[in-house]
Amino acid sequence: MKEYSSVEMLAKLISFDTTSWRSNLDLIDFVTDYLNGHRVSSQVFYNEDKTKANLLATIGPDDVPGIILSGHSDVVPVAEQNWSHDPFDMIEQDGKLYGRGTSDMKGFIACVLARVPEFVRADLKEPLHLAFSYDEEIGCTGVMSLVEHVKAMSVRPRACIVGEPTNMKVVNSHKGIFQLLTRVYGLESHSSTDRGLNAVMYAAEMISFLSDLANEMKERTPLVDGFDPPYTTVHVGRIKGGTAANITPSYCEFEWDFRPVPGAGDDEVLQRFNAHIKENILPQMSRQSAKYARVETDVEAIVPSLLPQTGSSAETLVLALANQNDVSVVSYGTEAGIFQATGGVPTVVCGPGSILQAHKPDEYIEISELKACDDFLGRLLNVVKI
Repeated sequence: MKEYSSVEMLAKLISFDTTSWRSNLDLIDFVTDYLNGHRVSSQVFYNEDKTKANLLATIGPDDVPGIILSGHSDVVPVAEQNWSHDPFDMIEQDGKLYGRGTSDMKGFIACVLARVPEFVRADLKEPLHLAFSYDEEIGCTGVMSLVEHVKAMSVRPRACIVGEPTNMKVVNSHKGIFQLLTRVYGLESHSSTDRGLNAVMYAAEMISFLSDLANEMKERTPLVDGFDPPYTTVHVGRIKGGTAANITPSYCEFEWDFRPVPGAGDDEVLQRFNAHIKENILPQMSRQSAKYARVETDVEAIVPSLLPQTGSSAETLVLALANQNDVSVVSYGTEAGIFQATGGVPTVVCGPGSILQAHKPDEYIEISELKACDDFLGRLLNVVKI
């Protein structure tokens, strides 16, 4: 079976367009075949319509605690971004590798897969679990079937390393994410009559309330040092409503999120938002038109915070592998919080590349970052082999 360098493997992974709205099965099939070629069997966990899948493979014994190496296979869209080349055809220039997903986060997966032949040839005293997920980029909604399987293992892994881009720094905490959709229903009329129920204007009042909450969060004393920004953020990202300037809009919707700092009441923002609607918005709307007044908010995704576990088996291991003494925190969310909260596995985040390059046109990773990750995995191999 062909062996790849991490750069060669990354080029192969980038060639699969795994934008979240598309299937990732071509990539998963490639990884499955590659692992089979090195005598490593895989378990595949499909979504309901079998268009996407998670993959879990174990190298080494299955009767002792092991280490999970985790990454997501999906990438964010390239539509309406000004790329200077085909984003799914990786190119090298000035020590950088350009392509969608190079940094976020196929670089880590490539380094792990490139090391598989060495992992297999070694006599491992504890297992390495390769865990690759789908739909991380739309709220970490795909990984649960994989995490539930990890939770059910007869011997629970002792550590999980989520390889999101941290420039190979060890991250032991990140914020949570709540992604929400609020729908506001009113009543259409001619704007001159003032007899309708204006869904857009009531939505605007709700957004104003969220803006006030965002400002309040900024003024709070930070609960955990190191976050940038150091407070829970509240953000409205999309709004849609109305048909014409002279028609009172009967419908409006807006998508929003908040990212709570670990240690804060995770759902405080949502509770206060719902209370404001119940106590202030709906009574006003009902006085105009009780029949049509309605507000609905759906929680589209929840990503739990990654809580710091100072001195955990994961933190101690990865600090040693990374040759570092200190941990960092990040404001973006990852699947690490799910492995920790649901899977019950001590988890940290550490991977090659910079989050500053993620989601941008001409995304890239420096070759030196892949080399650093290769060396990191080499040190891991020395820890787990006999």
